[in-house]
Amino acid sequence: MNLNFSGTVNVFKLLTKPSLCLPHATASTFNDIPTPLSKAFEGQGKKVDIRAVVLDKDDCFAYPNSNEIYPAYLERFRKLQEEYPGRRLLIVSNTAGATTYDHDGRLAKELETATGVSVLAHKVKKPGCSDEIVAHFKAYPEAGVTHPSQIAVVGDRLMTDIMLANMMGSWGLWIKDGVKPLEKKSIFSKFEQRLSPFLVARGCRASYPQSPFE
Repeated sequence: MNLNFSGTVNVFKLLTKPSLCLPHATASTFNDIPTPLSKAFEGQGKKVDIRAVVLDKDDCFAYPNSNEIYPAYLERFRKLQEEYPGRRLLIVSNTAGATTYDHDGRLAKELETATGVSVLAHKVKKPGCSDEIVAHFKAYPEAGVTHPSQIAVVGDRLMTDIMLANMMGSWGLWIKDGVKPLEKKSIFSKFEQRLSPFLVARGCRASYPQSPFE
């Protein structure tokens, strides 16, 4: 079994700040992401300047254990590539590219070939890999990212993808339903489906990212 040590450690942060796992916006599936993506976060009284997007893979734009873009999402995926070309789009997965899982980088290379998008090689699994993501964008200044508030994280898991976004000071877009049917999802995913409305009903809200100019 390949455990997520980062996820286990960081989940305790939710005891003191449960809003860390709440998204700034929600879409049912990858196809429901608005064009342009920044529309998902507008109307919240904050200036939105998204220059780069971090994408999860499994149950976000691909079926788990597959490196191929889910066929129904291919057109939306290509539009997202047009919106965020080159280094402005980055895949960060807890399988492909996670060196504790993808030891030789084979899955990352296969995913890059299938999608045409860079896959981050990272030692720490989500949600604890923010430093590695920030270092990536610093290494590629052509992406135009100068602050985490200019990054949007898109993924299907509240306790990995969305926690990553909030801990990094970025925008989080939750893919609520994903590719995999609910009855086939893990117990953790099913729990998260109930957790979000539970927290919102009790007044919890995600904190807005702060730009360096605010």
